[in-house]
Amino acid sequence: MVHVEYTPAFVLHRPAAERRIPLVCDSPHSGVEYPADFGTVAPWADLRQAEDTDIDALWAAAPEHGATLVAARFPRSYIDPNRALEDLDPDLLDGPWPHPLQPGEKSRLGYGLIWKQLNREQPLYARRLTVAEVQQRIARCWQPYRDALSQEIEAAAARFSGAWHLNLHSMPNNAYARLGLDPRRPLADFVLGDRDGSTCEPGFIDVVERSLLERGYTVARNDPYKGVALLAQIGQPLRNRHSLQIEIRRPLYMHEATRERSAGFEPLRAHLGEVLGEVAAYVRSRLPG
Repeated sequence: MVHVEYTPAFVLHRPAAERRIPLVCDSPHSGVEYPADFGTVAPWADLRQAEDTDIDALWAAAPEHGATLVAARFPRSYIDPNRALEDLDPDLLDGPWPHPLQPGEKSRLGYGLIWKQLNREQPLYARRLTVAEVQQRIARCWQPYRDALSQEIEAAAARFSGAWHLNLHSMPNNAYARLGLDPRRPLADFVLGDRDGSTCEPGFIDVVERSLLERGYTVARNDPYKGVALLAQIGQPLRNRHSLQIEIRRPLYMHEATRERSAGFEPLRAHLGEVLGEVAAYVRSRLPG
């Protein structure tokens, strides 16, 4: 396990200024640097099952196509930057939270802002967390990551009168079972989430879907992942701000148990570079003038 006392919360990869387009990609769950104050009782191998391991590497070609890539360095099991601050289970805390909470479905499943468990059999803690340590996680990790992403979106929108956002993830092969759904359902290679058509213009999700289908992958929309609060916050099509979540089925590129890259990693990375090229061309076609 890589223990760190404190590290910058994210890595920011920008294209050359003259090539920049208003396409911002973020990988909030690919962090593998585990803070020393985690205090979890979960074994290392189990902890790693929560990572979207190597998602930032799979999409690393983003700057070559004029896009910006923001990638978390801390693990989502420590604090999840893809969740709202209010999506926190009060039963995790040793005292009252100073602000109103609205724990949602993710918190009910144990995967809210602060994770309670890795699965039904594996809790993360044998204690309650102090309010102070959760606030510190927010200040050191969640807030800097969200601020960086917001700044990139706002800068793109100000310069180009619009912004397009890709929220990048991987999903376990047993995703339906983990979500309490019918485990017999076949999971697509890619799941595109736009919160049932509410967070991006149709053409944005269409170009991603078409590009993936042309390369032989199966694609589903909003099943079983629709996107969470971050997508709803950024994706405001009436303001010409478009946000789309992309989930990749992990066996396409890794051995889930060990997190090691499989033989499928390099072919998939090459395909995603081509997908980024087509998405970038679409974004350029949507710019005025």
